[in-house]
Amino acid sequence: MAEAYRRHDLLDVEPGAWAAVIAERADLAGVPHVSVWVENGRPVILRRSHPGEDGGLVPVGLPLPPRDGKRRIGLALSPEAVRPRPPVLLVEALAVCPPAWAATLEALAILARRHGLAPRPFGSLLWQSLTGLPYLSEGSDLDLLWPIDGPVPPALLDGLAEIDAQAPIHLDGEILLPDGGGVNWRELYAAAPGDTVLVKHRDRLALRKATDILTSGAA
Repeated sequence: MAEAYRRHDLLDVEPGAWAAVIAERADLAGVPHVSVWVENGRPVILRRSHPGEDGGLVPVGLPLPPRDGKRRIGLALSPEAVRPRPPVLLVEALAVCPPAWAATLEALAILARRHGLAPRPFGSLLWQSLTGLPYLSEGSDLDLLWPIDGPVPPALLDGLAEIDAQAPIHLDGEILLPDGGGVNWRELYAAAPGDTVLVKHRDRLALRKATDILTSGAA
């Protein structure tokens, strides 16, 4: 079912369904990589639904590398055309990380072990590790997802802020809450008592009190 998927889920697409959907999009004719994307074993990613989209379809996207325009392509597929692919963990993407990130990655690994977490890349690092295409550059951010089973440990946010302050790159990303919502870790870290933060879901945006997320996770 379409509603079973969450933002950032990776999905494999049935090749015939992909060809049919691409054939209906005249604006994608000749766009690099798109026609053979699925044929080359590459997944798409679940994106947020746009207003007015058919709720029975699965909203997916793929970004092109910077050298090919950095275009973000959105499509909607039938649930029968897709199947879930396991997420990529940060430890599985280390081989494509720039050497300058080494100290930052080691600090993140220590922080993750301390809290029993398995961070996942998204953004440029994810797509370069999945496709082998050149998404990363000297100015790339390190974008990570931190799935949490319950309340968000303040010590995790403190650790991320400390690592970010010493890193040669911008450390960005989201805390993924148990209900599938994602909150920017910087916003949560900077929130004062009583402040609300934006939580993104696949089909909606919500404002939640930061203290609720820190004490109880998602409802």
